[in-house]
Amino acid sequence: MSDFTEFQARGRAALLAGRATHDVPMVEGARRWGAAAVLRPQREIADRLTELSGTIEAPGHWVHGGPALHVTLRSLEPYRARIPEADPLRRAYAAALAEAADGLPGARVRLRGVSPHPGGVLVCGHPEDDTLVTLWKRFAHALESRGVRDLEHGRVRDRWYVSLVHFAGPLADPRRLVEWCDAHADVALGTAELDTAEIVQFVHTGTGIRVEALEHARLG
Repeated sequence: MSDFTEFQARGRAALLAGRATHDVPMVEGARRWGAAAVLRPQREIADRLTELSGTIEAPGHWVHGGPALHVTLRSLEPYRARIPEADPLRRAYAAALAEAADGLPGARVRLRGVSPHPGGVLVCGHPEDDTLVTLWKRFAHALESRGVRDLEHGRVRDRWYVSLVHFAGPLADPRRLVEWCDAHADVALGTAELDTAEIVQFVHTGTGIRVEALEHARLG
């Protein structure tokens, strides 16, 4: 867990110092929660993550479980409430993702350890192969070759995780939340086998987030 040790420490310090941030329901053009490329854990791993998130006392916040759980490959664009099937960008995303995934095996990511951060709580991901990094690089190249400049243009994504909670308002009791994270700082949840990459959009349900698939590309 050495790659997350400093991240965990910074997250703890931020919450205990009252420096938490929070999301608000999406509006057209907002920079967060726009279309993204993701991979979603399935079966037993998704069940374990859902069971774990259900033990967090976070009333009023966006607690994720089931199909809402995901590993983000790239954030693509500002928020749009509607992305039609014939939308040129959506079609470019789909073609670029299919090109990037072609011939790659499924990704194996060991999920171990919980970390607080200023905007929520996440489970740390530790890749057991090169698939995620290769897919990320290939996807970036495929987007660029199509003239698409996404939100992560020029950014290197070198940390992988699954978010359990996004804060949706001020924290009532940050110390209690940090204590829960400390108690689960080294929890082992198994290895997720990620065999499908998706272009998705996020929908605010009123109490949380729903993830809707727009396009997909199989790995393996």
